[in-house]
Amino acid sequence: MNRLRQIIESSPSIGHLGNAGVTDETAPQPLAPPRWDWSTVRRVLVIRLRSIGDTVLATPALLTLRRFLPQAKIAILLEDWVAPVLERSPLVDRVITIPKQSNTARARLARELHRTKYDVVYNLHGGTTATFLTRATGAPYRVGFGHYQYARLHNHVAPSPQEIWHRQDLHSVEQQLALIGWTGVPVTDRPGTQLAVSEPAARSIAEKLAAGNIKEHQALALIHPVAALETKQWSTESFARVAEAVAERGLTPVAIVSPGERPVLEALRKQSNRSVAGFADLSLPEVTALAARARLFIGNDSGIAHIAAATGTPCVVIFGSSNVTHWRPWTAGPGEVVREELACQPCHGYFCAEFEQPQCILRVPVERVVAAIDRILRSSEFN
Repeated sequence: MNRLRQIIESSPSIGHLGNAGVTDETAPQPLAPPRWDWSTVRRVLVIRLRSIGDTVLATPALLTLRRFLPQAKIAILLEDWVAPVLERSPLVDRVITIPKQSNTARARLARELHRTKYDVVYNLHGGTTATFLTRATGAPYRVGFGHYQYARLHNHVAPSPQEIWHRQDLHSVEQQLALIGWTGVPVTDRPGTQLAVSEPAARSIAEKLAAGNIKEHQALALIHPVAALETKQWSTESFARVAEAVAERGLTPVAIVSPGERPVLEALRKQSNRSVAGFADLSLPEVTALAARARLFIGNDSGIAHIAAATGTPCVVIFGSSNVTHWRPWTAGPGEVVREELACQPCHGYFCAEFEQPQCILRVPVERVVAAIDRILRSSEFN
């Protein structure tokens, strides 16, 4: 409970990566008057499907709800493969999972949601599945944006987040906070992302590091050399140079990939002239624990970067095709985004429509990333 109180009462200041936090000392405010009598609300459901990054970027919304409704039961609905990101999180009382492909399981889930009798449901996703599950709850207050395809299935339809905030360029976190704040919840401090480290995951990581002959006192540089799309993945050779650079600065490079990405890890090790520890079998709670243990994170724009930022670890994130304004890690901690600006950025990212290879990410020079590393290490008083 003390950990929960610390998270709820924390008020992060503006950082380099994101704009988490406000600069004045006023108490956070809602973005509109209350839409209903909040004193009657006992159960709240937040629906946020899709990826690791999407889940991490939903934590500021969960935090604002938790501190506003400390006695309410707050649940979140996530896809089953990403649900462990919020394992043992003090921000929610329950994590509900939905399988990727199973109509029978989804029908069963819809019935369960209806039986639970939620008072308020926020649809932070807007896709067809999320919207129909929102409707299936039968909750008295079902909230979604007016631009959703089936917006009529909500009985509280919000205007665009840009209209709510009175600004055009918004981060994903701000878009989600807009929906919460529009219903009368104080959100104007725009808190940073928050992830808790579970004790079992911390013990497991300590054991795995020890098995790799990494001592407890060693400062780690966590490297994530992969990404979901080619337009977001910096070259393995470049990451090898970064591994050498952090080793020269007294940090132990540790790279992580998924089981299907082992060839990238092996290539990184072969191309670096310094020893690189590596893991390809970590659970998401273990990734969170390792990120929290690290002194520095360097990686592509990915869900793992958002995990690292949410643990407060200083970050250097290399961007390619993505919209930096919308997708940069949202943190009050030290960090930098490194990118090579091209006229075609940002784009959808599924493939490069301008070049044979995605130059937006491949042209980012190692020297600029290393310079960012040096600035972050200095700013966090490492030297």
